[in-house]
Amino acid sequence: VDEIRRKFFGTLYNTYGFFALYANVDQWTPTDSAAKDATYTEIDRWILSKLNTLVRNVTECYETYDPTRAGRAISDFVQDDLSNWYVRLNRKRFWGGKMDGDKQAAYTTLYTCLRTIAQLMAPNAPFYADRLYRDLTGETVHLSNWPIVDEEKIDTALELRMALAQQATSMILSLRKRAEKNVRQPLSKAVIPAQDDATKQALLLVAELIKSEVNVKELQIVRAEESEIKLVKRIKPNFKVLGKKVGAQMKAMAAAINSMSQADIAQFEENGSFTLLDYTLIPEDVEIATEDMPGWLVMNEGQLTIALDIELTDALREEGIARELINRIQNLRKSSGLEITDRIIVTIQANEQLNSSVQHFNEYIASQVLATSISIAEEVQGDSVEMDGYTITINIKKA
Repeated sequence: VDEIRRKFFGTLYNTYGFFALYANVDQWTPTDSAAKDATYTEIDRWILSKLNTLVRNVTECYETYDPTRAGRAISDFVQDDLSNWYVRLNRKRFWGGKMDGDKQAAYTTLYTCLRTIAQLMAPNAPFYADRLYRDLTGETVHLSNWPIVDEEKIDTALELRMALAQQATSMILSLRKRAEKNVRQPLSKAVIPAQDDATKQALLLVAELIKSEVNVKELQIVRAEESEIKLVKRIKPNFKVLGKKVGAQMKAMAAAINSMSQADIAQFEENGSFTLLDYTLIPEDVEIATEDMPGWLVMNEGQLTIALDIELTDALREEGIARELINRIQNLRKSSGLEITDRIIVTIQANEQLNSSVQHFNEYIASQVLATSISIAEEVQGDSVEMDGYTITINIKKA
């Protein structure tokens, strides 16, 4: 019960809280004109596609008296798709700026998702759903019409390529963790050698999204044979699975698998099968791993392989420091009780690790923290914060 409270209800509460905070600041209300003026982006169309797929699946679950599966589908959508992907990738669209078509689309899309979630969860969590729906609409959810699937908004190809983006992002973040490089530290390049043209084209359509999410300067997506990075793969038998199938031939089969060339492995990955000793291997019969290279970390998961350049230049280090500084200033804004729209003046005590970074990224830092000025001084009275193993003093005040 506590896990569901935290993971599902807590996430949904925070998502609604984010929406309400900015909608109230902008005095946004859901109207037909707001929806008409909206300029929907690809990620808006994706979450609306996922939402309508969810409506279809949850309706089927309830109609077959399976509320458990319905509840899990709703929970997965809220946590994985709405909160952890859509809201996280679109936060900047809600911050400041004029109420243009893009901002209208962001508000309308998030409002539609929250309202529909309240309706879908009403049979399972009637009181919470009613409160959420009343806060959004002023009416009770239990007298609203059940949501109807809009089949025209379901885009299976878009859902598949966004799933690829989510997988690639997860893999690169895992590689960052292995390298102890947090996501605020920019890296120069990641390479994805696609096994087929369909995967390559799908990834190219979401490349900018992946780049911004994992903070790399360049994302190279090419066919495996065209990549400048020549990956070395290792293949070995999955004895637990394959032994049951080939029995006494296991020793000979293991030797044959271990002797497969890089071209054989590539052909196996592309075709999904490979014949050895009159037996057709399938992916579950083997384990394929990619070896790391000097300066690079490599991971493969399913049909996707990614190589990440983990070498840092001075310019990348400085940008990483700037991003860390933005994080510390934003935390001080929150703890100081400032309104989200307040402009501030920032003074930072001189420190050799960050002086150059503040100088080179002054405008960028100021734009991110809503500062009218950012300056460095020898002596500063303010808050001491930890950053990359050293302590700095920052003073912020309302402009």
